[in-house]
Formats: sequence, C-alpha cells, structure tokens
Amino acid sequence: MFKKFLKSVREFKLPSILTLIFIIAEVVIEVFIPFTTAKLINYIQTTAMLEMAVIAKYGITLVIMALLSLTCGGVAAYTCAKASSGFSRNLRQDVFDRIQTFAFENIDKFSSTSLVTRLTTDIHNVQMSYMMIIRTAVRAPLMLVFAIIMAAVMGGWLAMSFAVLVPLLGFGLFLISRKAMPAFRAVFRKYDRLNESIEENVRGMRVVKGFSREDYEKKKFGIAAEDICSDFTKAERIVALNSPLMQVCVYANMVFVMLVGSMLVINSGGAVVNVGHMSAMLTYGMQILIQLMMLSMIYVMLTMSSESMKRIIEVLDERSALTSPENAVTTVKDGSIDFENVNFKYSAKAERFALSDVDLHIDSGMTVGILGGTGSSKSTLVQLIPRLYDVTEGCVKVGGVDVREYDLDTLRGQVAMVLQKNLLFSGTIKDNLRWGNENATDEEMIEACKLAQAHEFVTSFPDGYDTHIEQGGTNVSGGQKQRLCIARALLKKPKILILDDSTSAVDTRTDAFIRAGFKSYIPETTKIIIAQRVSSVQDADLILVMENGTIAAMGKHDDLLASCDIYKEIYTQQTKGGEDDE
Repeated sequence: MFKKFLKSVREFKLPSILTLIFIIAEVVIEVFIPFTTAKLINYIQTTAMLEMAVIAKYGITLVIMALLSLTCGGVAAYTCAKASSGFSRNLRQDVFDRIQTFAFENIDKFSSTSLVTRLTTDIHNVQMSYMMIIRTAVRAPLMLVFAIIMAAVMGGWLAMSFAVLVPLLGFGLFLISRKAMPAFRAVFRKYDRLNESIEENVRGMRVVKGFSREDYEKKKFGIAAEDICSDFTKAERIVALNSPLMQVCVYANMVFVMLVGSMLVINSGGAVVNVGHMSAMLTYGMQILIQLMMLSMIYVMLTMSSESMKRIIEVLDERSALTSPENAVTTVKDGSIDFENVNFKYSAKAERFALSDVDLHIDSGMTVGILGGTGSSKSTLVQLIPRLYDVTEGCVKVGGVDVREYDLDTLRGQVAMVLQKNLLFSGTIKDNLRWGNENATDEEMIEACKLAQAHEFVTSFPDGYDTHIEQGGTNVSGGQKQRLCIARALLKKPKILILDDSTSAVDTRTDAFIRAGFKSYIPETTKIIIAQRVSSVQDADLILVMENGTIAAMGKHDDLLASCDIYKEIYTQQTKGGEDDE
C-alpha cells in the first residue's frame, strides 16, 4: 500500500528528504541542550570563584543551540508542508485521472458521493498522515531513544524510573488507541451517506421546495450528522484519556526524581548525582513522556488514515472495464450501425437481460427514431454504440467494425450523444459549446446555435455568448439547456448523432425546426432520435418500437400504423387524446 502512495510523491522527494535531515539535526541539538544546561548548573554550584567569561560561554552556546534547533525546526516545517501538500496534490490528480478512465460499469461500482469523499476527506487524511510520518514519526522515536540514552548517562540508575513509566505509559496509550479505532473506522463509511444527503438536497432543491420537504431534509441531514458526531464523540472521549494518563506519568516521574535525587545529592554530597544531573533528568523525563504521547497520536492518526488509504487504493487499483485494444482501429469509415444477435445485462449477477435478441442494421446517414415505454431499454440500446458498455453476447459494429476493435477516443470522437439528463458546465456559453469542438470559431458556434434554435435566446442575454453558465446550468431553463447541448453536439460534426429524449423540454414547433436543421447541416450523419412524441420521429427513415428490452417492431410511420398495435396506440393517444377512431 505504501509503495503505491509513494508513487505520488514524485517531484517532492527532495523536500521529504530535507525534512528528515533537518528533523534529525533538530533532535540532536535538543537532546544536548539539557546536557549543556546541567554542566552550567554544576559549574555554578561547585566553583567558588565564578568566572563570567565561562558563564557567558555556556550562555552563548545555549543561545546558539536554541537558535539552531529553532531554525532546523522551522525549515523542517516548511519542507514538510511543501512535501505533504505536493503529495496530496499529486495523489488527488492520480485518483481523478483514474476516475476519468472508468467505464460506466466502474462508475456504477462507486457512488458519485463516495468518489467525492475519497477525493477530499480521505486524501486530506492521508496528507496529514504523510506529514506526520516524515516529521513527527521520525522525530518522536529519535527523541525518545536519544533522551533515554542521555538520561542514563546523566542520571545513572536514577533513569531506571523510565524502565517502569515508559512501558506503563506506552501500554496505556496503546489500549486507549485500540479502543478508539472502531469508532474512527465507522466514521468514514458514514461520511459517504452524509455527502449523499447533501448532494441530493442541493441538486433537488427545486423539488424539495416544491413539495415543502425542507423539514424532512433537515431531519434526514441531522440524523446523518448526529450519527457521525456520536462516533467522533465516543472516539474523542476515549482518546482524551491520553492527557491525564500522560500527566500522571510525568508528575510521578518528577516526584520520583525530586525525592530520590534529592536524597542522593544530600547523602553523597553530589558524588553520585548532583543538582545539574537532576535538572537534566527532569528535562529528559519530560521529553521522553511527550514523545510517547506523540507516538500515540501518530498511532491514532495512522489507524484513522488506514481506512482512507484502503478507500483510495480501491479507486487506484480499479481497472476500466473498457479499454482500447492493441493495434486498435483509428478511423471510422462511416456512420453505419449493426447489432448482431445482441444480448446485454448490466452485471454478470443480473438475473435477466436488459436487451435481448437485438438484430438491427442502420445505413450511414439514416434518421432512426426509437419509441417505447419507460424501462424498455431505449437508452441502453444507444449506449452500446459509443461503447459506454460492452455487449454481453453478440456484437455491435460501427462502420462495419466491431466497436471493441476501435480506439475508444476515435470511436467516441465520431459518436455524439445528447443525453436525457443534459449537463452544462460552469463557464461561458462559448466554453460549453467548445466541448463539441475546441477550435470552433464564433461563426461556427452561431451557425450551430441557429440550427439548434438556441441563437435567439442566447443573443437575448446581456452578455450573449459570453454569458456565464452556473454549475449544472441552473440559470437557464430545461429547454434552453437542451438546445445548447444539441448545438454542442452539432459542432462535433460526428458520423453518428444520438439524441436521447433531448428535445422533451422544447415545443413541437421548435423540435421540427431542429430536425429540419439536421437534414441541411449533417445530411451524411446517422441520426438516432429517442423520443416520447411520435411527431419527433414520424418522418424518420426507420422507427424502432421497443418493449421489455426487445425490438417489438420496426419500419416507417405508415407501415407501423398498419402493423404495430403499440405504435398505433401511442399515435392515437397523442393525436386524438386516446379516443377511439372507429
């Protein structure tokens, strides 16, 4: 696991190494400060005629050592912050890059809120752990070892107090940390549910207000927040025992050193232990016990982060279900489409196929309409064309080539989809249009918008094509959003254009103008239109009627009216209000 994370350090290896070097230097200097102080105290105590030059020498030495320790600590803090921040930036980029390679099948495995939590909270936890590892996790054990050695040198057998207190404190801190860990682990799984509640509420704010469900949403969020608070409170209440345990050990050590040390000083006349040694022992005792406290914090933080590390590794180890093959085809000849004995289900564990026994041929340049009830797998059918999913059985061909043989970028570059859930990104209208063609000129964008019946409302905005679109396109209507998405797809000038119920929010007159624009602007492009309105597809070269994941009928408008009861029923309901026309 750690090897995988180290790959994200990359250009920040030098700051990481410098942090270790300066931390070691800081520790070495700090452990010698009590030693030098003890020598100064002993000099003052044992020398009858004090020389100010000697005292000044000790004083200057201590000042220099303190300044050097401060400098080393400051530099280590700077390099540590740079290394840990850079590491988290690289890690976040690596995780985001991995997500960009995911197929829909992989995305379905992780919820969007879970991925957001992993990119934010989990990576922040790992960043804090990395910062602690290269700084505190090096400093604490080094200081602990050096302080024990110096305490033994200065205090002799008086340092045996640490042989009792150190294991006692270490065992106590271990029990406290271990007791708190289950609660910390539970918290991260609950973060996903909390974020999901927030995301649903923000995205569905209009629905929430429309049904006056604010109180319900507040209650739901409050329950999730209280659940996390409860776990954190439980864990923090246990971890809070660290402080009194440490204080008991610190003061017990101080009492022992003061009592026993004083007796030794008095009884031996300073021959075994003197005042300077006692002073150093107290300082080293404080250093030792503080470092044990730091080690317990490291243990807690690393244990907390271990769950975050596992969640991040899950994303990094996930391999896209769809990849470009070796020697992939990089040219799409035309927009012809063939479904040959296609069966498809979203998961190998699924009990039934979403699509069954689909055989279909579409010539390049044809306009194909698809009708069917909710759940008839209309969207599923078209998602197989740009290989958003792979077929379970059979094959789908574009331009006479199995889509699995294409380079994915090549295939998807020639298939433009305007999805049922239209999405605009934050930025200007021009920025959004250039998703279809990043090199599109202003004239090309205007032409595409005119064809998509979007130019009129765009020019009505004060800033025109430079109008800023809010995240998710919340400052434009549903119909305006659909028309901008269609214009974006037209700029791509693809060989296949798929409209997945993407004119549902526009009126029939505008819908007719858009379809007329397709004929003049992209006559050689294969156009597939999924619609709920018969009027949107009745002029198509071929109409598919889908039911329960199969093609129930196909043909032209007049043929289907005569031969397909489903199509006739839909047509009758929409044109005559469902009245019997006999």
